[in-house]
Amino acid sequence: MTTSRRDFVQLSVLVGGAVGLGMARQGDAGSTEGPGPAPKKLKILVLGGTGLIGPPMVEYAIARGHEVTLFNRGKTNAELFPGLEKLQGDRNDDLASLVAQVEAGRRWDAVIDNTASIPRWVTATAGLLSGAADYYLYTSSISAYADSSTPGADETAPVGTITPEDEAKVVTTKDITGENYGPLKARCEAEARKAFGDDKTCVVRPGLIVGPGDYSDRFTYWPVRIYEGGEVMAPGDPTDPVQFIDGRDLGEWYVRLVEDGTTGTFNGVGPRSPMSIAGMLFGIRATVDNDISFTWVPADFLAKHEVQEWMQMTVWVPPVGEYAGFSSTNIDRAIAAGLTFRPLADTAVATMEYWNSLPTERREAPKAGCPAELEQKVLKAWHAQEKG
Repeated sequence: MTTSRRDFVQLSVLVGGAVGLGMARQGDAGSTEGPGPAPKKLKILVLGGTGLIGPPMVEYAIARGHEVTLFNRGKTNAELFPGLEKLQGDRNDDLASLVAQVEAGRRWDAVIDNTASIPRWVTATAGLLSGAADYYLYTSSISAYADSSTPGADETAPVGTITPEDEAKVVTTKDITGENYGPLKARCEAEARKAFGDDKTCVVRPGLIVGPGDYSDRFTYWPVRIYEGGEVMAPGDPTDPVQFIDGRDLGEWYVRLVEDGTTGTFNGVGPRSPMSIAGMLFGIRATVDNDISFTWVPADFLAKHEVQEWMQMTVWVPPVGEYAGFSSTNIDRAIAAGLTFRPLADTAVATMEYWNSLPTERREAPKAGCPAELEQKVLKAWHAQEKG
């Protein structure tokens, strides 16, 4: 099935609102004049702060008037925030700079942990800081859930488990695999709660984080491909669900969670309303003016021709079997706790601006997405089958 621009309105009604590019943020999060000052100035220690969600989070915290300290290795985007206090160390084996601060009587109102994926990191850091801070926000993942087979699952769904023996084998991040990543994140959550207590701990489980600064290229593939134009291979059924969150929305929400002292566990994904893969693609399509059409190729045909979901047909996973609920996680609790979403058009345009700012050699070697040669090969085979 090939869909051109003239079919956009009809298809968007079919799949439930592809015309809608997202709901604008409200209050401070959506102000065109920037966020106003917070009711109370806080001292916030950020473990990380220079990766994907860190920069917009830190910028937002500064704009709100908070005092921010960064603790990281000083290797990722080290040039950012030259005016902030920076403590250098390594979660794996060097907490000396943090230890010195705590021993000197240093205190923070809140800690935001963006970097831990190994439980002993949280055990050590949260344990050290439990007497030096009043609140701990840990960044987990929806991968922490034991399975993704139930559509609409919420935060009460069971999380994955790992044996102490297998956990002990994870010495550095190089030992993390697709199989143990989720259970390790669940264990990290438990260690954060153990150190700070349920009444002082907030756990956020993001899904696919996208937007400026995305180093995975998983969402980025689609704006880049759609901006190129021509016949675009679109995966599966147009109604297949997708979920993702702009890193700026996530980072800014973190600051508001800290300000409110919000505790509990939240699924940090979006958008606000259910979105289909067609809704996403046409939403991105609406930001450009070029010659383009979408050809929808069924999941089984893609699999037969060795086109991978998620890594080549990015963002998308067929909603069947063990992944039936992968892209339909319930986010009611997060919305009630103040998570807001910028329009998809904003994310798409900002993503392209970021992508175009990267060095040529980086853009010539994307980390995800369907290679042009494979896309053309599969489209040719699909059209041949359609013609009999």
